[in-house]
Amino acid sequence: MSDRSLPRTGAGDDWLEALLDADGAEHRASYLDDDGFTARTMSSLPAPVTLPAWRRPALAALWAAAGVGIALALPGAVTDVAREVMRVMLGQPVSLTGIAAALVALGAMSWVGAAVALRDD
Repeated sequence: MSDRSLPRTGAGDDWLEALLDADGAEHRASYLDDDGFTARTMSSLPAPVTLPAWRRPALAALWAAAGVGIALALPGAVTDVAREVMRVMLGQPVSLTGIAAALVALGAMSWVGAAVALRDD
C-alpha cells in the first residue's frame, strides 16, 4: 500500500485522473539515462511488414467476382429484388419538402460519421 493520501478535489473533478496525472509526473521527473541504448535498439529492429500493393485491388476484384457469381447463380431472385426496389422507390410521391428532408438527413448522417471518424481518443 502507498502511504500517499488521495488528493482532495472538487465534486465535479475526477480524483482518479488527478491521481494518475500526479503519479505520471513523478515518473516523468525520474528519467534514467540509458546511454543511447534505446536508440540503438530501435534502430536495430527490422522494418515493419507492409502489405503488398496488389492486395487491395485483388480483394476488390475477388469481391466483385463473388457478387457477379451470386447474381448469375440466382437470376430470378436478383431481378425480383431489383423490380421490387424500383417499384417502392418510384411509387413514392416526390415533393420539395421530401427532398429537403432527405438532404438534411444525409447531411446529419455525414456530419456524425465524420465526427466519429475524426475524433481524438
